Amino acid sequence: MHLSFPFSVSQVLWTLTFAAQLVLLVVLLGRNRATRFPWFTASIALYAVRLLTEVLLAGRMAPPILARVFITMADVAAVVGLLVVLEMARQAFGGVRRRTWIIGALAMVVIAGGVLVLWGPWPARKDLVFNSQMAVLRMMQLAAQKGDLLIDLLTVELGLLVVLFGRHFKAGWRTHTQRIVIGLSTVAASWLTIAGVWQIIVSTVHPHSQAEYERILGLGAKMVNANKVVYIAVLVWWIACLWMDEPGTVVAAEVPGPLRIPETEAAEAMLAEENNAPVDHHQTNGGA
Repeated sequence: MHLSFPFSVSQVLWTLTFAAQLVLLVVLLGRNRATRFPWFTASIALYAVRLLTEVLLAGRMAPPILARVFITMADVAAVVGLLVVLEMARQAFGGVRRRTWIIGALAMVVIAGGVLVLWGPWPARKDLVFNSQMAVLRMMQLAAQKGDLLIDLLTVELGLLVVLFGRHFKAGWRTHTQRIVIGLSTVAASWLTIAGVWQIIVSTVHPHSQAEYERILGLGAKMVNANKVVYIAVLVWWIACLWMDEPGTVVAAEVPGPLRIPETEAAEAMLAEENNAPVDHHQTNGGA
């Protein structure tokens, strides 16, 4: 007897990803982490909205309009991703002198930009035009793709810096900043590895039949699913880490009522006894 599972791997991964993102948002908002990491919180919320949009709009709108929606959201996500990298860098190395911080940031951008130029195919210069609506969409899609790649490169660089030097500044061991950056760099490194392997496959493997072509596409789908599994694991990691307070965080104990000083209470009792007046404990205890 063979058990049939009504859901595909993509559907299961989508559900787990969306659920984990919602739980993470609850943790960020409920534990007051969103005020410290606003752009990181916004990026998680935007990703969740993109996942929900794919399900709600796919097959229900005309393909040209759907393409505009998805490409626009991808561009917005790329901008937010850059702001997340900047936010994490400022959180981790906020104590560095401004000149050193600027030089380090420029060095990261130069290295990542150089890799970006050499990575992947680029369209011909004659194709970089905005003379039609379709051309504009192609340029927006190119900006989203290259922007995501630049963000991944910068994130991996930031992750290395945090691991090597973070303990000397504001991203020490088990801090929320360090754990967020480690998670981001793990996802980025996973995707860069998959993208690099896929680029090698596309440039070296030439299918000679439809079966070989479909086998290659299936391999690509499995690689993408593997990256989604890594992202889900990182989401769970963030949920656990951000739920807990950082080491050394002091939580103020709640005081149920006004504190009484024993010496004061004894003095009031002696004074009342001398004056032959009863002690009004109701007034002495602040009306409690």
